[in-house]
Amino acid sequence: MQVSKMAAGLSGSEIIRIGNQVSEQVRQGANICNLTIGDFDSAIFPIPAELNAGIVKAYQAGITNYPPAAGVVELREAVAEFLQTRQGLTYSPNDILVAGGSRPLIYATYRALVDPGDRVIFPLPSWNNNHYCHLVGATPVTVPTYSENNFMPAAADLAPHLAGATLLALCSPLNPTGTVFTKAGLEEICDLVVAENKRRGPDEKPLYILYDQIYWLLTFGDTQHFDPVSLRPELRDYVIYIDGISKCFAATGVRVGYGFGPAPIIEKMKSILGHVGAWAPKAEQVATAHFLPEAATVDAYLTAMKSRLDSSLESLFKGLQEMKAGGYSVDAVAPAGAIYLTIKIDVLGRTAPDGTVLATTAELTSYLIAEAQLALVPFSAFGSPASEPWFRASVGAETMESITAALPRLRAALDKLQ
Repeated sequence: MQVSKMAAGLSGSEIIRIGNQVSEQVRQGANICNLTIGDFDSAIFPIPAELNAGIVKAYQAGITNYPPAAGVVELREAVAEFLQTRQGLTYSPNDILVAGGSRPLIYATYRALVDPGDRVIFPLPSWNNNHYCHLVGATPVTVPTYSENNFMPAAADLAPHLAGATLLALCSPLNPTGTVFTKAGLEEICDLVVAENKRRGPDEKPLYILYDQIYWLLTFGDTQHFDPVSLRPELRDYVIYIDGISKCFAATGVRVGYGFGPAPIIEKMKSILGHVGAWAPKAEQVATAHFLPEAATVDAYLTAMKSRLDSSLESLFKGLQEMKAGGYSVDAVAPAGAIYLTIKIDVLGRTAPDGTVLATTAELTSYLIAEAQLALVPFSAFGSPASEPWFRASVGAETMESITAALPRLRAALDKLQ
């Protein structure tokens, strides 16, 4: 059967492949600590009770018809007020587009700005930008990042690639690493984009920034979130933000995302998604519109959620540091935001008990699932080389007790390697 060249060349998700492997082990009776999927177990992290009640109430009231293409007005107004109050960002309801989660908004940004052959710059590791480039026929320009900089892209690394590029895709807190931009680091990148756009002629397409801040309310300790327009207001016409309630309120299945940015671009994105039909359900939109203005309720939920996430991340981080101190070839980057911990398991090239040489992180991943009942996602799933021993651990779907119990199993599995 013949399909389009785009469809024929679209690769599947490595995370889903690992998830299927975990599911098979569970089916056979294994008790796996599954730190793969960037999601939440609703038994551990339920959505806010007030949001849940609002959704039920909206459905009981018969709010089940089509929403407006841009999102219900009440929600866009609530988002505008939320952004102003929480981030100091001033965007009107007409500058905001609601969709069924953040993914359609990212896709619409690519579709609205990027022509086939246009260059899109993004760091490695990076979530799904390679697939979005493929969907729109863009030329991906990947920029490796390093543990010394917490895997956040640096201005010096990006600078050689900006000339002639159309889009710079950034994310903070970053999926998959759980690390964030420093103020100085993001300012340097913003200054590069400002300078690049001043250099371009009136007939040239500008360099835009796609800024994914879906995790921005989930930062820990003294960590602060920074964004381009707050730091450099002159970038306002060139930044499209991706945001929503999926992560900060454990509401991944509620499917309420929102993007905001320059009104002319948002208008085109609205048209694109209008044809796709990627709207958030109307009842969920109405409930979210009523929930976001309840500042005390929102704050209480975030405080409790962040405390539990931080405890899980810190428990895993400290456990790995203890293993490192004990001579094991492991390490981790201190958690700063999101629901992820960056883990290093530096045992590639060693031999498993069955004689298999673990040459890639994919092989090591399979070994850890089988021997340690621990499932992680290698950075190779996010574009990094399969020879780099870094992994993402996502803590939203496991209890702290389950995570802690997995550490002795990891130690035992590493002890078996030759």
